[in-house]
Amino acid sequence: MTALIEKLIEDAKGAPKRVALPECEADNTLLAARRVLDEGVGIPVLISPRGVIEETAARAGVSLDGMEIVDSADESAADALAERYMAGGARLVSAKGARRKIKDPMHYAMMMEELGDMDCTFCGHTNTTGDVLMAAQTIIGLQEGVDVPSILALVETPGFEGPEGDVVCFSDCGLNPEPSASELASIAIAAADGARSLMGWEPRVGFLSFSTTGSGVGESVDRIEEALRLVHERRPDISADGEFQLDAAIDPVVAAKKVKHESEVAGRANVFIFPDLNSANIAVKLIQRFAHGAAYGHNLSGFRRPVADSSRGATVQEIVGDIAMLVLSAR
Repeated sequence: MTALIEKLIEDAKGAPKRVALPECEADNTLLAARRVLDEGVGIPVLISPRGVIEETAARAGVSLDGMEIVDSADESAADALAERYMAGGARLVSAKGARRKIKDPMHYAMMMEELGDMDCTFCGHTNTTGDVLMAAQTIIGLQEGVDVPSILALVETPGFEGPEGDVVCFSDCGLNPEPSASELASIAIAAADGARSLMGWEPRVGFLSFSTTGSGVGESVDRIEEALRLVHERRPDISADGEFQLDAAIDPVVAAKKVKHESEVAGRANVFIFPDLNSANIAVKLIQRFAHGAAYGHNLSGFRRPVADSSRGATVQEIVGDIAMLVLSAR
């Protein structure tokens, strides 16, 4: 376990939150829930048919003592939840649709979260990313000023000495191949909010490019300029600047030479917005392979309430770390 994950777990212990876990047919869900409860990382709530939970617990050798269970097969409780959900404001589903969707534990969990009964929802261990995204967009919805969900990664690079040590945030690292200007703005807004809640930082958002403040021309530069304008319009409280080459974003000496305007971000960026998924994925792999660094994060940024989309191949230890990140997102 790296120093970053250990820190996140320790931070989560200081701010325990109710974590909905709907994929209780998987042994690792219950094994991770047991550790989360025993170590005080969060307050896991198992949401599935009680019979499924008990069967999985017996198979995995997990004690359910002290575990909170929500039996999603209890029809009267499900009816009451669907009714509360529909009474809570404008919804993207009909009353009949809500009652149909609530048969799925993941939708059940997100309805509870939307109503404030849960602080966050951890899923994706058995559901696909597409399923998780569709459920979260339908049941919870996107935060104001955000058009698309995205994935924020915490990147730990040995030897890097930035304003926050060897950790920075990258986005979008998983969902949007060629984001438009409006989508880039959405990604930046969600990443800034994520960095603040996860790490307690004051985010300084740098839009990355092959160009620094007009040194190059092209459609991607124009798109970044428009995205930056939209961030300032939608969220003037966020410190964002660009477009920057990477060295101008992280090195104050280079920034002083290349950036001719006053900037709170140049040379000091701690949140990096990539122009497309190609560049973000390549950057992460370069850091992992050449710098022996690591990237963490399955939190889905941009939703009104915290949701995580876990890797289906995640180990119990990885799930516990992901849940710690999710708990911190719910602060």
